[in-house]
Amino acid sequence: MSKKKSVREVALEVIEAVEKNQSYSNLLLNNVIEKYNLAGPDVGLLTELTYGTIQRKMTLDFYLAPFTNGKLEPWVRNLLRISLYQMVYLDKIPDRAVFYEAVELAKKRGHKGISGLVNGVLRSVQRKGLPSLDSIEDPHERISIETSHPLWLVKRWSEQFGIEKTKEMCETNLLVPLQTARVNHTVTNRDSLVSLLQEEGFMIEESPILNEAIRSKKGNLARSEYFKKGSMTIQDESSMLVAHSLMVEDDFKILDACAAPGGKTTHIAELMNGNGQVHALDLHPHKVKLIKQNAERLKLSNIVTQAIDSRKAGDIFEESYFDRILVDAPCSGLGVLRRKPDIKYSKKPGDLNQLQRIQLEILDSVAPLLKKDGLLVYSTCTVDKNENEGTTTKFLEDHPEFETYSLMHLPETVHPFISENSLQIFPQDFGGDGFFISCFRKKI
Repeated sequence: MSKKKSVREVALEVIEAVEKNQSYSNLLLNNVIEKYNLAGPDVGLLTELTYGTIQRKMTLDFYLAPFTNGKLEPWVRNLLRISLYQMVYLDKIPDRAVFYEAVELAKKRGHKGISGLVNGVLRSVQRKGLPSLDSIEDPHERISIETSHPLWLVKRWSEQFGIEKTKEMCETNLLVPLQTARVNHTVTNRDSLVSLLQEEGFMIEESPILNEAIRSKKGNLARSEYFKKGSMTIQDESSMLVAHSLMVEDDFKILDACAAPGGKTTHIAELMNGNGQVHALDLHPHKVKLIKQNAERLKLSNIVTQAIDSRKAGDIFEESYFDRILVDAPCSGLGVLRRKPDIKYSKKPGDLNQLQRIQLEILDSVAPLLKKDGLLVYSTCTVDKNENEGTTTKFLEDHPEFETYSLMHLPETVHPFISENSLQIFPQDFGGDGFFISCFRKKI
């Protein structure tokens, strides 16, 4: 690591960039890890400080409120948040080390007055203790502050799912998810890959949800030699269910309308044993490049990519061309808040309505491209009812040529989460991302 920047200073930079530029924390983290050539414990601490501070921002602000008077510069507030996060949630870092690092960073970024303020606030917290969350009487506000979820979101979910399920989901969203991967059955099998990864030093367990999935309890699978060789792809278990919902066959022509970065595209191609054709569309050329790179790494030659707005798919494909169509639609991402905690602060209720309009436009545009008796799958990585049931209900109203199709062909492990031909996974169900899948058949 550069002598000029400590891990805490880099964490402060990332958090500032997330707030200022609405950047994604996961992408920024990867960039700075490469930029400063971080490794080992430094990567772990940087990830913990960045994700943890963002994830618990509202709780930290509640704790800081009695000790901070007047308006603070954003970087000073973020420095206090990072420092308090260590004091409250990281047992292995002594308070004296937190104080020293915070004061030194305050001196470097500001002046003596600011370093004195930072030192004073942190020592007051240590001396007087944290304010009690029990003082918050309103149950929705209590969940909001306790789990750092915006109040509008807590209220919205409580209306949709009830307050107890909402509380459970918000608490689960604070937990670090296990990294999971999909075994590429076209080049290896799960038993062999597990053994090879264990020899590399990874701690691996087989997924109880899907036969092609593994979970890493220790080690970043993306750094494995077998990832580079194409033996697996990093993908959440919930996301893996999407390809299975399509019921593909080897000679099918498949459209993946919103494909980047290619996790589901490549899964579909693998389930077809490298046969047939998967047409993968995405609006952005640089994202289409990611699909190509993933296909090449996995040695899959049955994927055709194009950079195009899927709402214009009818301009390049004939009607009734595809046997299966997947619309893994642009969505709010409210099912992946453990991986992208910054999303919950940037989204507004109006954003969800705007997204539903786009979702319906994509569905409308690809519907004519499906053969009769073909299946159209709609999926999102959100738990919001408006984006999920709301969108599918409106699609069926506008398209009487379609009917719902049962998802009971999915693995039995997820049958408890299927209701009325739709699958809704919550983060607390089995540790996967929040995810929604619905399937439609085009009538003959």
